[in-house]
Amino acid sequence: MMKVEGFDNSLIFSFIEFMKSKGATLEYNNKKHQLDFLIKKEVIIIIRLPLDFELDFEKLKSKEADFKNYVLIMIRSGIASVGFFENFECHQHKVFRAYMTRKKQGKSQIKHLKTKGKSRAGSRIRLQETLEFFDQINERLQEHFDEFRIDKIGISCSETLIPYFYGGKIKTPFDKQDPRIFKIPKHIQNPTFEELIATNKFLLQAEIRISESGALIYQDFMKEIKLKNSSLEENNDDW
Repeated sequence: MMKVEGFDNSLIFSFIEFMKSKGATLEYNNKKHQLDFLIKKEVIIIIRLPLDFELDFEKLKSKEADFKNYVLIMIRSGIASVGFFENFECHQHKVFRAYMTRKKQGKSQIKHLKTKGKSRAGSRIRLQETLEFFDQINERLQEHFDEFRIDKIGISCSETLIPYFYGGKIKTPFDKQDPRIFKIPKHIQNPTFEELIATNKFLLQAEIRISESGALIYQDFMKEIKLKNSSLEENNDDW
């Protein structure tokens, strides 16, 4: 179990140099856009990098952040939101809703079909709305991909709904193995417009995960940063 907390974006390279001085090796996970820090082949600390952070992993130096466009796709049973972000700012968005949940049981029609699958009028309506729901999402995505260059594709969607997302009448403008795809590392309960904006803000902020064996090393780093800051403050006071 790892402790999770926010991490100051400006400290990323200081932390890389600190960990290298402690004998740690680094591995970059492109799919998750994160750095894994290992000691004796054990991952002790992970930093999820901000979406606007470019890394030359071979030289472990920052690269000038390129103009980046991306879409965030968040889907839950009966509600979804799709946002197009131009250079990290929300440029277009749309929220989709559908009558997919059986009122008494609170179960989506897809899950119901996997168990009992009764063919009643209400069930047929819910299933039809489910199919249209995903077609509308993919139609919107097609528009974005036709009009703009898309560099990244962030997705939050339950495993139950994934086959419907990729298997609709209107296809996604990318396949499951597209290297631009990354899984949004955050649980999205209700993908409203407000949650879309909050998720983008979350993705632009670094996050650190610390194992028990990495806790003391991380504490040493933070002490070192505090000492440096104190020294800078004293020098400024002298002026």
